[in-house]
Amino acid sequence: MMDLINKMFLTGVGLAFMTKEKIEEMSRELMEKGRLSEKEGRQLLEDLLKKSEKAKKDIEAQIEKIVKESLKKMNIATTDDLKALEKKIRTLEKKLEQSEESGQ
Repeated sequence: MMDLINKMFLTGVGLAFMTKEKIEEMSRELMEKGRLSEKEGRQLLEDLLKKSEKAKKDIEAQIEKIVKESLKKMNIATTDDLKALEKKIRTLEKKLEQSEESGQ
């Protein structure tokens, strides 16, 4: 029974978008209907919450990777690129100020 339930919810990315409340509700319903013992229900809830969180992180990582690759292909500066440029500008400004002070 547990394997069937796990397989049912792990297909696709549906689990990643289930809320904690929805997972808890589903687990409670299965326990109330007698399809799962209390121990099995707690275990199912814990497993599904962990798998849901992992699925969300995996999807976020994939989206981030795709966005970064797309930005790179479009030759658009990223926030990190801009921060690096700002740092270089600050360094050059300090050198220019020091040069002007020593020259006066």
